Amino acid sequence: MIPAPFEYLSPRSVTEAVDFLSRHGEEARLIAGGQSLVPLMKLRLARPKYLIDLGRLSELNFIREEGDKIVLGALTTHAQIENSELLKKRSPLLPQTAVTIGDVQVRNQGTIGGSLTHADPAADMPAAILALRAELKAVGPKGERWMKAEEFFVAIFTTALSPDEILTEVRIPVLERARTAYLKAASKASAFAVAGIAVCLQLDQDRNCKEIAIGVTGVTDRAYRAQGVEKALNGKKPETRLIEQAAVEVTRGIDVTEDVNASKEYRSHIARITTTRAIHAAMKS
Repeated sequence: MIPAPFEYLSPRSVTEAVDFLSRHGEEARLIAGGQSLVPLMKLRLARPKYLIDLGRLSELNFIREEGDKIVLGALTTHAQIENSELLKKRSPLLPQTAVTIGDVQVRNQGTIGGSLTHADPAADMPAAILALRAELKAVGPKGERWMKAEEFFVAIFTTALSPDEILTEVRIPVLERARTAYLKAASKASAFAVAGIAVCLQLDQDRNCKEIAIGVTGVTDRAYRAQGVEKALNGKKPETRLIEQAAVEVTRGIDVTEDVNASKEYRSHIARITTTRAIHAAMKS
């Protein structure tokens, strides 16, 4: 349980961190809270020659409102998200999701940027940022660029970031009168989602579904939007029978994961049930 030898690098700016990453390429790994990388290093499943610690970059630790957006620095911890009064008022799905992550120690150390870039297919936060239609800012040697959340998650532990880019910010639109919920069926051993569903919906004055976005995690090799469910509900009154019918679409066309936690059939069933419950929970929020 001892990591392989590595050289520790502590950049004092994002520019310096990008320079380190560009210089050392695939031999380097970034570390933020360390809740995913450190266990892998101890098991020697990850053996970076250079470890670039972003922890001193206080410029990446913030939650603030900018016009009609809320922006979070990549080093914002899950505990800060869970306890943010601004987020509870303006984007409650993030605190609703953060409180389900790991335990107190994990939430105190783990960061939103670390969670998203690790791209664990059973992590919670990716589902939330998909449901919130977030945008993510990457900084590299060629400058900065913004990506939509739907473009970010590519495959298991793989994102759209280039090897020499760092995720620095997450930007979320403030949706007035949005109703949100995050529910998951989780493995008791790890607390990772067997199926996790994040819902963000808006109703019109007649209580018809004006807009809905649903993020799904734990079901396949990456987090994804449940577009079939969204299409089935958009423009309609989300009554119990319709919600149950729409929830069937959550895994349609998806290569559902089969592992020690669940067969394909059971995971599909759990995803459907959790989708139904999450939509109802959002309606009541």
